[in-house]
Amino acid sequence: MLSVHNLRVEYGARVLFSDLTFSILPRERIAFAGHNGAGKSTLMKAIAGIVEVSGGKVVVPRGTRVGYLPQEGIHVKGISLWDETMSAFGEAIAMQEKIDRLSAELEKLDPRSSPYGELLEEIGELELRLDSVDPARMKPKVESVLQGLGFSKSDFERDCGHFSGGWQMRIAMAKLFLQEPEVLLLDEPTNHLDIGTQRWVEQYLYAYPGAIILISHDLALLDGLCTRTLAFHHGRCEEYAGNYSYYQTESVLRKEIQLKRYTAQQREIAEVQRFIDRFRASANKATLVQSRIKMLEKIERIPAPEAEDAVMNFKFPPPPNSGNLTAKLEKVSKAYGSLQVFKNFDFEVNRGERIAIVGPNGAGKSTFCRIITGQEQPDSGEHAFGMRVATSFFSQNHADELDPNKTVLETVEEAASRESAPYCRNLLGCFLFRGDDVFKKVGVLSGGERSRVALTRMLVAPANFLILDEPTNHLDMQSQEVLQRALADYAGTVMIVSHNRAFMDPVVHKTLEFRPGEDPRLFQGNITYYLEKTADEKSGPSLSTRAATTETKQPAAGQAPATLSRKDQKRIEAEQRQLRNQVLKPLEEELVVLEKRISDLETAQANATADLSKPEVVASPAKFRLVSNTIEQVTTKLEASISRWEALTEEIESVKAKLV
Repeated sequence: MLSVHNLRVEYGARVLFSDLTFSILPRERIAFAGHNGAGKSTLMKAIAGIVEVSGGKVVVPRGTRVGYLPQEGIHVKGISLWDETMSAFGEAIAMQEKIDRLSAELEKLDPRSSPYGELLEEIGELELRLDSVDPARMKPKVESVLQGLGFSKSDFERDCGHFSGGWQMRIAMAKLFLQEPEVLLLDEPTNHLDIGTQRWVEQYLYAYPGAIILISHDLALLDGLCTRTLAFHHGRCEEYAGNYSYYQTESVLRKEIQLKRYTAQQREIAEVQRFIDRFRASANKATLVQSRIKMLEKIERIPAPEAEDAVMNFKFPPPPNSGNLTAKLEKVSKAYGSLQVFKNFDFEVNRGERIAIVGPNGAGKSTFCRIITGQEQPDSGEHAFGMRVATSFFSQNHADELDPNKTVLETVEEAASRESAPYCRNLLGCFLFRGDDVFKKVGVLSGGERSRVALTRMLVAPANFLILDEPTNHLDMQSQEVLQRALADYAGTVMIVSHNRAFMDPVVHKTLEFRPGEDPRLFQGNITYYLEKTADEKSGPSLSTRAATTETKQPAAGQAPATLSRKDQKRIEAEQRQLRNQVLKPLEEELVVLEKRISDLETAQANATADLSKPEVVASPAKFRLVSNTIEQVTTKLEASISRWEALTEEIESVKAKLV
C-alpha cells in the first residue's frame, strides 16, 4: 500500500534517518516507538509529504490517500462545526453538484444526438463513483462521529473558532475519520481526549478499514491496537512483529543476544590478535601469521551494543507529617453563569488516598482541583484543609507562569528542598532535558518542554498532597515509568486528572467521576475497575438497582401488615433471626477476612513496587521480569478482592435493610 525506500531525513546538522526502508500493508496497525527526539513525528510528516526528505523516497500508489493528524497547531474559524465536518465529503459533494449540472444540460439535448449519449455516459460514471460513498449515509455518519468525539447537537451550528485547542483537534480528527484515507497517520491522538471519548476512538480505530500508523505514549492504546512496532533509536530502525509490550520484552532479549555474540567475537578476535603479536617476528610462523591477519580482515564485525540511556529512580522528598484529614468540602456549590458545575457537593480526602479524577472536558475536573487545593473559592459551602497539609498542584497553565529569563536548571533548583536539590539535574534528565539542555532559557522552550519543566519543579518541592492535571501528556514512556514508580512509593496523598490507564492503574485505588449536570460519583477502584462498572451500567440496570426495585415491592422490613395474626408475626420474627444468623453473619465474617486480605495484598504490592526500583533488580532483566510478574499477579488478585468487597458490602447493606 505504501513503502519507504532508502529514506534520509535531516534536522539541521543532525541526521535523523539514513537508508530507512520499510513498507505498510493494507489494514496494518503499526506503532512508531522510541524516545522523544528520535524522529518519530518528523518521519510521520515526511510520509505525509509535509517535510522534505534529503534522500530516498516515499512511494504512494495511485489512488491511495494519506491522512495526517498532528499533535497540535490546528485552528479553524469562520465556519460552523457541521459545515467544516461535512467538508470531509467535499469530493462526493462536488460529484453530486456536477451530476445535477450535467442533468440540467441533458434535458436541453436531443436524446438521439451524439452529445446526449456522451453526457449520459459521463453522468452514469459519476453516479457509479458516488454510490460507493453512499450520500444517504453522510449526514448520519457525521452526526455519529461528532457525538462519539464528545460534541453535542447544540454544538453543530457553533463557529469552530469558539472551540479551544483540544476541541479543535477533535474537529480535525472527525474530518479525518470521515474521509477514511487508506493510510491514517496519528500523532498522539488521545492527548486531548477524556476517557469516555478515548474509548470511542479506540473502538473506531479497531474497526477502521485502512492502515494506521500511530505515535502514542498511551500503553493501553498501543497494546490494544497495534500488531507491529517500528522502533527508532540513534538513527536506526528495528522492526518487531508485535505490540509495544512485545517490543519492550523482545528488545531486551535482542540486546542480550547481541551482547553475547559481540563478547564471543571480541574474545575470538583477541585470541587471534595475541597469536599474531606473539609470532609476528618468527620466520617459521610467517605463513600462519599472514593467515590469521587475513582471517581478521574478513571477519564481519558485530557492532557493540549501544549503551542504554541512564534511568534514574526518582523518589519524592519525604512529605511533611499531616493529620488524617487532608481536605474536606462541605455543601460546596460552584457555577459559571448559567453553568452549574456542582451543587451541595460533599467530599473528603484522607491521608494516603490515591484518587483518579475522570470525566468529559468541561464537567468540572479542573474546577474541583482548584477548589480542593484552595486556589479558587466556591460560591457557597465550606472548604477546609487538615492539620499541616502542604499542597503541590501541577496544571497545564503553570507552564506559562515560569520566568522566561531563567534557565531550566535554575527554575527547578529554586523550588527544590535541601534534600532534593543535588538531584535536580539528574531528575531533569529523566524528563528529557539532557546535557546542555538544562542551561536553555525557559523562554526558548516549546509548550511541551515548559510543561515538563513545571512538572519537574513541582516534583522536587516537599509536599504531602499532590494534585496532578494531565502529567503524562508530554512524557515519553521512560519518563512515565520514572514518575509512576515515584508515585507508587510516595507516602502522601495523590489526586490525578488523567486518561492514561496504563499509567494510572498501578497508582490509584479510587476514581472520582464528574459528568455534566450530575452529581460526582466515587468508585472504589482504579481506572479499569471504573470502566468495567460504567460499562455494566450501560448494558443494563445494576444489581443494586434491581435489588432496590425488588425491595420496594415488598412490605417495609420488620413491619407486618395490620391483618397479620400473632402467629404470623412470630413466624416473620423467626425468619428474620434465621436471616441474621444464616445469611448476615457469614457475610460479615467473609468481609472481615476479605478486608484483611486486601490489606495484605496492598502491602505486598507496595513492597514489590519498592523492590522494582532497587539497583540489583534494575540491573538484572531476569529479576526485573520476576518482580514485574509478581506485581501484575498481586494487582490482579487485589482488583478481584476489591471487586468482591464492593459486591459484598452491597449485599450486607441489602440484608440489613430487610432487618430494620
